[in-house]
Amino acid sequence: MVIPLEPTETDQPDSAARATDARTGRRRPQISSKLQAANRRADVIGAVRKARQQLPGDPAFGDPLSVSGPGGARAVARVADKIVGGTPTAAREIGFGALQVWQAALERIGRGRGTEQVTIVFTDLVSFSSWSLAAGDERTLELLRKVAKAIEPPIAERGGQVVKRMGDGLMAVFSSPDRAVRAALAARRNLAGVEVDGYKPRMRVGLHTGSPREIGGDWLGVDVNIAARMMEAGGNGNMMLSSTTLEALRPETLGELGATVKPYKRNFWAAPLNGVPEDVRIFKLTAP
Repeated sequence: MVIPLEPTETDQPDSAARATDARTGRRRPQISSKLQAANRRADVIGAVRKARQQLPGDPAFGDPLSVSGPGGARAVARVADKIVGGTPTAAREIGFGALQVWQAALERIGRGRGTEQVTIVFTDLVSFSSWSLAAGDERTLELLRKVAKAIEPPIAERGGQVVKRMGDGLMAVFSSPDRAVRAALAARRNLAGVEVDGYKPRMRVGLHTGSPREIGGDWLGVDVNIAARMMEAGGNGNMMLSSTTLEALRPETLGELGATVKPYKRNFWAAPLNGVPEDVRIFKLTAP
């Protein structure tokens, strides 16, 4: 008896035979070639993307900007993208559409923030760059660690979130302006005890209250830019806040802190603060 080493053409199982379930002997359903082709058709993908425009949340959810950072929907999206790859398909868009709705639901219950009002805080150390050039890397790192130990705990203790660290400064967000002001003042008091090689850092702070957009763990929008401009107005270590933040503070907060505010008057020679709307005034806050 001769046993063929290779199956003949008639012996080759067809696609249906290969899909037979080993336990039941029944054929398993497979995606037809037409469905596979439709999954990759540009017009079908375009139709699904258009439909996503009508769903709650960010219709661009799934791109690198929107899925970076913490969060269940973002984490799932990152894993899904690695599994299915970056090739555009209708199924991929449908999956991201579902995650888009999930992320929007988290935002509505306050876990994704969305468009809710927050107070944005920017900090920066005065004359840090020139000092660090002379001090060297080891002393610079020592200082930055001491600064972080001084200013970050008050932020966390008052419910703030450090969004990002930018060398000698940081950006944080708070759910209330009162907590933001209290945290900033506590951080400045702690910083007074920091010194490295005779350098005592001074911190300028800017606060603004608005409704920026949280995308991928970062916050974007005009309100973020305004908060950064508030900090720039802080000059040699002042704490500045926008009229929006001042109006949102509880009336008793400044009294409890022993703080006073006065309108900011720009030095005649100072450059104008670009990006601040005309209806937003700037105030300098002073506290013991």
